[in-house]
Amino acid sequence: MLTAEIWKDLNTPFKLAPEQIDYFRREGFVKLKNVLSPATVDYYGRVITEKVFELNTLNKPLEQRTTYEKAFLQIMNLWTKSDVVKEFSFARRLGQLAAELMGVSGVRMYHDQALYKEAGGGFTPWHADEYYWPLDTDNTVTVWVPLQATPLEMGPLQFSAGSHRYALGRNLEISDDSEIKISKALLEHGLPLINEPFALGEVSYHYGWTFHRAGPNTTGQARKVMTVIYFADGARLSAPKNKHQADDWNNWLPGNKLGEPAATRLNPVLYSA
Repeated sequence: MLTAEIWKDLNTPFKLAPEQIDYFRREGFVKLKNVLSPATVDYYGRVITEKVFELNTLNKPLEQRTTYEKAFLQIMNLWTKSDVVKEFSFARRLGQLAAELMGVSGVRMYHDQALYKEAGGGFTPWHADEYYWPLDTDNTVTVWVPLQATPLEMGPLQFSAGSHRYALGRNLEISDDSEIKISKALLEHGLPLINEPFALGEVSYHYGWTFHRAGPNTTGQARKVMTVIYFADGARLSAPKNKHQADDWNNWLPGNKLGEPAATRLNPVLYSA
């Protein structure tokens, strides 16, 4: 049931401190406590989980999967499949935080996705999301919302602090190869690894070029996470640099022409100041 408390969580501004904005831009990510109440996480978590297991088609045993398949169940554009999930993915508060952290006046949806690391699920290799996105801006950000408290044993998101400022490993898709090569490059550049648990209601934001990974889930329950990817309103479609960007153009920017603003029916404005 959508209560007044939950509506407030989704639709009223969250006050950012200047030092939090500075940290995000310097380090490429930020973790924010108490963005969502336990009631909000519980309400939408139950609905999102139901849709994930309804729509999931990856049913092979873990031992028969690739590294990528072991990392998580991945269900995209859930907002198009559930009006209740749409309420969550379109949350004005989450969009406001994305815009203010990046310093832009408005943000659009790239897509949302649930990332469920099953009990016993494997690690998520080092990667940067923007490798996949045919956009002409680096003003892109993902909010990572755990749907439960997430201890280290469950495989929370890890960040390479400051890595968005280095042009290393940007030609690598997520894979065993990216795990090895990016790990080596980050170590050579002396970039700190931030690996911390997430409290209930805590979320993180990271730039599209911030390198991140996650450890395995060694607990007996799924690590349930919902994400939304935002880009600055006014960004344009750029020529794909790899096959994945060509696929993303077809999937998330349907009908867009090169050089045009990325503003299809699948890319609504989620926040405008």
